[in-house]
Amino acid sequence: MGWRIVVVNKNCKLSYKNDHLIIRSEDIRMIHLSEINTIIIENGMVSITSYLMNELINHKIKLVLCDEKHNPAGEVVPYYGSFNTSKKVALQCEWKKYRKGEAWRRIVRNKIYNQAQVLKRANIEGYDKLLTYIDEVEVHDRTNREGHAAKVYFNLLFGKDFSRDDDNDINAALNYGYAILLSAFNREIVNKGYITPLGIQHKNEFNQFNLSCDLMEQYRPLVDECVFNNLKNGFDKKYKYKLIDILNKTITINGKEQYVGNSIPIFITSVFNFLENRDESEKIIFNYEF
Repeated sequence: MGWRIVVVNKNCKLSYKNDHLIIRSEDIRMIHLSEINTIIIENGMVSITSYLMNELINHKIKLVLCDEKHNPAGEVVPYYGSFNTSKKVALQCEWKKYRKGEAWRRIVRNKIYNQAQVLKRANIEGYDKLLTYIDEVEVHDRTNREGHAAKVYFNLLFGKDFSRDDDNDINAALNYGYAILLSAFNREIVNKGYITPLGIQHKNEFNQFNLSCDLMEQYRPLVDECVFNNLKNGFDKKYKYKLIDILNKTITINGKEQYVGNSIPIFITSVFNFLENRDESEKIIFNYEF
């Protein structure tokens, strides 16, 4: 898997030649496709060849397109990410309700734990209140501990007047970082042969990425912490690069250090093993340290 996240923000033409991405502007740059994890196109004047797009799909490289405000607006998702996609989708349709509910319970528990750790590292009093919610999370989170924890968490992190509905730099940064995470989860889910609209908890008929939204929940605090640490900075290009670079942050998962981008397939594989009740599936990797 590649490690480079290529951000294209200048007028140029993107093409393919001999397993390389070719970037033509005032000069010519070449990057081998094996090195690339994600390409983010921020400039509306960039042109790209269909040949290159096909090669990006073949190499499982995520292509993200941004709008006029340079925020992620869409992405290229292949029809088939695995040779046995039909089998995987059939299995996905047969996931047991209890298994999905238990998986969601564990995801919510770990998300709340990670939110508490963000507050603790920031020396914000009240993080222990979040920890009390963890043992209260039920299967399918029937009592909505996630929602209660989120309200407490964001008010402690960004102030009592903060709301996720506000139009400000904090929410713009959060949404940008979450979009980068969502794209990474979309890619890995499709690569493994599953489909993103069919989730375990999210069931919005207008959301193409219900499953990705489910699985990325416990990774959101990585974005939250980055935004909190950059509150004094305007939401500019450098700020966005810090959010993009979260995928290259080192975390500990299953007792080993991994880049966030590399930890995602490890995590979601353990979720799928659990949902399909495979051998040793109870040894699910629902926790990481960052």
